[in-house]
Amino acid sequence: MQKSHKLITIIVSLVLLNLSCRQEEFDYFPPIEQPNLANSMVADLLERTALNDGSIDNIIDKSNCFTVQLPVIVTVNGTDVLVDNEDDYTNIEAIFDASDDDIDILEILFPITVILSDFTEVDVADQSEFDTLSASCNGENVADDDIECLDIQYPITASIFNQTTEVFDNLSITNDWQLFDFIDDLKSDDIVDIAFPINVILADGSEVSVGNLIALEQIINDAKDSCDEDDDFDYNDDDCNNCSTNQLADLLTSCTNWTVDKLERNDQDLEDNYAGYQFNFAADGTLTAANNSNSFSGTWESNGSGNSIAFALNIPNLSDFNATWNLHEIEQNGGENKFDLRLGDDRLRFESNCSTGGNGGDGDSSGNTGTLASILADGLWVVGSYTEDADDQTSNYSGYTFNFNSDGTAVADNGSITNGIWSPQNSDSELLLNFGNTSPLDEFNDTWDVISVSDTQVEVRDVSGGNGGTDTLILIKQ
Repeated sequence: MQKSHKLITIIVSLVLLNLSCRQEEFDYFPPIEQPNLANSMVADLLERTALNDGSIDNIIDKSNCFTVQLPVIVTVNGTDVLVDNEDDYTNIEAIFDASDDDIDILEILFPITVILSDFTEVDVADQSEFDTLSASCNGENVADDDIECLDIQYPITASIFNQTTEVFDNLSITNDWQLFDFIDDLKSDDIVDIAFPINVILADGSEVSVGNLIALEQIINDAKDSCDEDDDFDYNDDDCNNCSTNQLADLLTSCTNWTVDKLERNDQDLEDNYAGYQFNFAADGTLTAANNSNSFSGTWESNGSGNSIAFALNIPNLSDFNATWNLHEIEQNGGENKFDLRLGDDRLRFESNCSTGGNGGDGDSSGNTGTLASILADGLWVVGSYTEDADDQTSNYSGYTFNFNSDGTAVADNGSITNGIWSPQNSDSELLLNFGNTSPLDEFNDTWDVISVSDTQVEVRDVSGGNGGTDTLILIKQ
């Protein structure tokens, strides 16, 4: 009987000890903010924010519901291009932009792998399989589930306790795929606590600190339809990133005798109808259009910024021009200046041969007498200096000469020819260079910030977004 009492005492002690341990575990668990996160609106919004954005590489696949896994090789207007990272999409665009009047063709070298919106990977063997998969996507600018107007700034941390399995876990979430997987795997009996504050980045680049789930749900809900998600297939609708109405006005009024280089309305080419016409734009918003025997008066007006500048033309007796156009691009090459307008499939491009002092009529203190394009296309160039961080690598390019052709192609020659591409970007504030995978020329593959330009020297610089290192390239005219 005494043994029975001892056994009961031992069992009771073990039970009490276990309860004490369980109590300590629950005391350790962080405060419960929202136990049913798996079934909440904020979980749905977070999951949609984390979806893989298939529109980012539409220049390659024209498909909003998946991305092509990199690296991939594509043939662009007959030129093979290795796309190794997202920055290389601009190399494709530069080839397309080399001519506005040709038919742009891109072919993918199969097999490839595509990544669906839920980060599932699918192998695609040929064009037929690709077309079938692409046909399942929503079309251009058709509403879809992913939220692109807001990004989560990582990392974020979360704690999970499953009441059924009594498993406790701490997580560090560092990217969209992990956030999507975290939300997708949540169960109804999971108790979740997310560490706040977390930061979100809005479409205009501003950063907002969020203190709790209620505020997070509100800010995602408010932001989800606040921007153009750019779900179209127009690869070159970003050519006016740095355009301004002041730049446009300075160009229009400082140059005279603009002519119609391109006019297309309702699939009809009309520029020949206006051969010999000269357009002059005044600072007060008036304009005149005249040929040898007739003169017409009208008005012009612009507003907006960047890629959203509206340009309104009204010439009562020349109705082919009358519309509120979108400013597509400003091109300045030496004494040749163009501004390109779009309205759906309609196009209007004016041209004037005048000197505006370079860089959009803002003047140029670096001593150049033309734009970046005209200067680089004039003669042969050598590497005067190339430093990567503090490492001087100029000697790697000894013996190289560079020829920058006006058609956007580039040739590097050290006894062996390497072909590449080049293109001034954003009103000469940037210079795109790409020489493929040939070492050491592949070090130049980037979109560089233009620091200074003269007739005999061009200096460009790139600051790494990762470690903050600085690369500097100085080209000297031979």
